[in-house]
Amino acid sequence: MNKKEVANIRKQFKLDHDLLNIYDILNVYITKETNEIYHWERLPFELVDREKQELYMGNFKKLLTGELDQKLFELRFQEAAEEPAQVLLHQALVSGDPEEWQDLMLMLVERMLADAKYERDMVVTFVRGQYYMPTKARNDEAEESEKNEVFAHPFILCSVNSTEKQRKTLLFDYVEREFKYNVIVDPIIKLSTPEQGFLYPSVTDNYSDVNRILYCTGKSNFPDPHFVEQVLNGERSVTALEERAIFEDIVKEVAGEQLDSATIAQVYEEINRVIEINEETKEEEPPKLDYKDLERVLNASGVEDVTTEKVERAFETIVDNKNYEMKATSVLPKFTSKSIKIETKVATISVSPQDLRYIKQVNYQGKRCIMIEVDEDVAIEGFTLASETLLS
Repeated sequence: MNKKEVANIRKQFKLDHDLLNIYDILNVYITKETNEIYHWERLPFELVDREKQELYMGNFKKLLTGELDQKLFELRFQEAAEEPAQVLLHQALVSGDPEEWQDLMLMLVERMLADAKYERDMVVTFVRGQYYMPTKARNDEAEESEKNEVFAHPFILCSVNSTEKQRKTLLFDYVEREFKYNVIVDPIIKLSTPEQGFLYPSVTDNYSDVNRILYCTGKSNFPDPHFVEQVLNGERSVTALEERAIFEDIVKEVAGEQLDSATIAQVYEEINRVIEINEETKEEEPPKLDYKDLERVLNASGVEDVTTEKVERAFETIVDNKNYEMKATSVLPKFTSKSIKIETKVATISVSPQDLRYIKQVNYQGKRCIMIEVDEDVAIEGFTLASETLLS
């Protein structure tokens, strides 16, 4: 599943969208004290108040928002699972009986509660429905409407949301003309910040892929291992943060611990070029870097003594697999935003990978200093800094 496919699905989650039908919604309330289901409710989605429908749509859209391998993870199912979640989900997907679907989703909730303890009351929301995706890119000159050629995709979506207590407030009663202390015991369901969830099935080349599931987490680079492995029976997925750490360790193994800023900037520029070429050629799969690609990147960046054997050995040392492939988008910090943080005891400097070349670490009078090249005068609190000439 690529980011374009995710975006196409996400944008359909709005009221009255003619390419989306939601049939049923099931809400399950879990109390933290007992770690049990306190209440559940299933309704046809069309019978839900419109104001509530809008809140749910916002929740679903938020759940599906984020970068792949950071907040969204496409997972394969474990082949050796004893009671495969895939079987349960597929049975629920093809079931035309709302009660059977409901019972299967409640079974999934029971799996969520096993060996897990929640710090707050939780609400698990399931919906089942169908969305449609075009079979080909839209041709504005064609007389046929985009809707005439679409694939139907039955789906199940789950959103897990925490709750919070409402604040104690002081109110003024206009009728009685008095100030009142107001305490509301009903918890607020935090639909705007889902904790985690999933979309089943995933999509590959605009086709439903029942052998994969899209897991969503509210906290970047921190998928819930219990939910992924025990509830969904998904295979462990490498996060972008972990992949970047792998990349850094391999580069250190090949080039050493110390690199100047210009070399690091050139490495990032070479990787960004790989991503740009992939986008220009409109490749569906994200670009990946194997040991041959990394050898080329390091050589093009001016790193000395880089050989195929050296890079292969680094891959085997760090990941125990010389044929391992890293996603280029995972190892590269956001190229045009200030995604790199340089932290010192006196200041934190934010800079984009493409501007890293303008920052250098230098020795001045026996002290290490950060030097930043600027094109214009620097102003601090309304004062323009005077330029000083440093003599070694």
